[in-house]
Amino acid sequence: MTSLFLIFNHKLTPEQENDAKISLGADRMVEMPSHLKELWRQIPPDSAQLSDYLRHFKDWLHAGSAKDDYALIQGDFGACFIMVNFAFEIGLIPVYATTRREAVEESLTDGTIKLTHQFRHQRFRKYEFVAAV
Repeated sequence: MTSLFLIFNHKLTPEQENDAKISLGADRMVEMPSHLKELWRQIPPDSAQLSDYLRHFKDWLHAGSAKDDYALIQGDFGACFIMVNFAFEIGLIPVYATTRREAVEESLTDGTIKLTHQFRHQRFRKYEFVAAV
């Protein structure tokens, strides 16, 4: 059984869940516990480092995952960088979702323009491990 651990601020759309099953072979989607979801939404912008803050995420991921499971990691850039590296360290396959943005412009009667964006899931893309040169 292959799992996809969800470390991001949204719920999977039905399209994403279907793609995860087909393209990644993920049988099980594993959401973070609610207290971790809230912490992931509130990565402190004023902290000089995130090691202590991310310890709980690392513990959760390490305890529940198995080698070659997937981890969908999106959010705060620095936190993602750290968690992607951690996923590689423990033998997971870190991925992120790519989207196609569709914009619709509408000219309003008052002369302003209303711009609406819709995002459509395209695929899951693996983070690539780049060894130091």
